[in-house]
Amino acid sequence: MKKRFFALGMVCLLSLAAFTGCAGDRSGSSQAASGAASGGETASSGETYTWRLAHEEYDGDMQDVYCKEFAEKLYENSDGRINLEIYPVGQIGDALQQCELLQNGGLEFAIISPGNTGTVVPENQLFSLHYLFPEDQEKTTEILKTSEALNVMLAEKYMEKKIQTLSFWTEGEMWWTANKPLHTPADFNGLKFRTMQSPMIIAAYEAYGANPTPMSYTEVYSGLQLNMIEGQENPISAIHTSKFHEVQDYLVDAKSNLYITATCVNPDFFASLPEDIQQIILDTVDEMADRSVEIVNEINGGALDKITAESDIEVTALTDEEREEFKAAATKAYDVYGDVVGADGKAILDKLLEEVAAIEAQ
Repeated sequence: MKKRFFALGMVCLLSLAAFTGCAGDRSGSSQAASGAASGGETASSGETYTWRLAHEEYDGDMQDVYCKEFAEKLYENSDGRINLEIYPVGQIGDALQQCELLQNGGLEFAIISPGNTGTVVPENQLFSLHYLFPEDQEKTTEILKTSEALNVMLAEKYMEKKIQTLSFWTEGEMWWTANKPLHTPADFNGLKFRTMQSPMIIAAYEAYGANPTPMSYTEVYSGLQLNMIEGQENPISAIHTSKFHEVQDYLVDAKSNLYITATCVNPDFFASLPEDIQQIILDTVDEMADRSVEIVNEINGGALDKITAESDIEVTALTDEEREEFKAAATKAYDVYGDVVGADGKAILDKLLEEVAAIEAQ
């Protein structure tokens, strides 16, 4: 059934591309992309482009805000020549199907999160390790921008799978929700905890003694409501917009890990573009790297207040002592990572740990 759904989606997208042309409208209507330019070094000043960008969240969520601003900036920076149509999760498939479309050229751009693509690019599962990045936001942002481990070594692994990463960025800290208090790893014992489809996220929560349960994001609310799962992790903004606080009793600020995602492009499509259009895209991605931090702070800043105003959920934060206990348990997953991804992945993690240690020492 899944293969038939994917094939149907591809037929629809390709049919749409065949019967519609480029347009200057950035309203997000169902116009399809005209594809890449014909290979000249620079684009004609009158040539316009309409491309598709899919993300993994809902309207108004962090990725949606990012994508809409990315589209606006591309339009402005290209003097109205570049138009991006935004597709939230579910419109053309779930997160994995969107990734497949990007790889096969059915999409030009996508926001791809390692938690959803750990089976596609196994090495990216290092993002699922707990207590890996600095707690200081500025230091983490600097790592994501400048890390050789991520932007060279890991990016090469993405390219091998027909995915070109343009930027790694974070949606902020992951928070836990559950139907019971969570203060120690022992509290996770046997807990049916929803995770994304990443072996390393599963390993991270197995290290605490939980019963990790992979589930599509679109099914989490009903899963919590029906007690099919008993807890989950997400950025605080996603917890609010998806209303998980309505069906959970406890919200925990664990400072355990970050939600890292990536702005990606189909590499064949990107390589076929004129050089000046490529540069506009790259410059706009760089602009969005700094803007993404502001978006995170703006959206996450008000989400907790809204959650507490709209529900009776009990909000707690791990103490320093409790975090140390979780850190000790989390190291088990680091060993699993090396076993799962092999020598190349281990080298990427080791390099990243060196870079984190260096910036922490500053």
